[in-house]
Amino acid sequence: MTDLALLRVDGGVATLTLNRPEQHNALCIELLDALHERMSEVERLTDVRVLVVTGSGRSFCAGMDLKQVVIERSGDAGLALRLLSSLGELTLRVRRAAMVTVAQINGAAIGGGCGLTCVCDISVTHARAKLGFPEVDLGLCPAVVAPWVVRKVGAGMARKILLTGGLISPVEAQRMGLVNAVLDSPEALGAHAGELGERLASGGPRALAATKKLLNELDGSLDEALIRRGAELSASVLCSPEAQLILAERLDSSG
Repeated sequence: MTDLALLRVDGGVATLTLNRPEQHNALCIELLDALHERMSEVERLTDVRVLVVTGSGRSFCAGMDLKQVVIERSGDAGLALRLLSSLGELTLRVRRAAMVTVAQINGAAIGGGCGLTCVCDISVTHARAKLGFPEVDLGLCPAVVAPWVVRKVGAGMARKILLTGGLISPVEAQRMGLVNAVLDSPEALGAHAGELGERLASGGPRALAATKKLLNELDGSLDEALIRRGAELSASVLCSPEAQLILAERLDSSG
């Protein structure tokens, strides 16, 4: 079992951790495969009522690994679609989970990483974190995460966030509805997330699962076809010459 994704269970609370700290937990095929393996474990946990999703190191998730989606670097034109499709399927699995999901945003949550926080039922962060969807700045289309952003903040605010691009401060993200609480420091965030997990886990398991299932039905969360079309659209834009040039320049400038 790879250690790119870690799973810890403590009573009624499980914690899923993205574990590529040197790469700011950027989403590569290998990390996504590991997350799917861990989600298979999560889905077998009958006594867990809360799933906390977080990242190791200083970042939650910095978005896609550019080394895998810049074709001249990866040498694989089909890798982008596989990566985006895997991310889309992961968002559906997290949303389908019977337990309450909490995004503990310990640091930068960018692009697909920020989208993953929107999939969770509740999102909490600290004042020094960075969030945002800079896809349009990079010539990309955030079609995989867009449905989750719309469900999180509403269609009008989602238009502003996704079309404007750039980064958002935690305080502004809370005002927009992207996050539910902003703590003063990473340490305070850890304590708050622990208390929140215990509080949520004290609820009745059948009541929590039934309520989440109803909420998913009410907001259309389980529209698999929409997420899969989004992956195809995102991949087609990402593989365009315009996007590839911008991404290659960004990769070169970052060393």
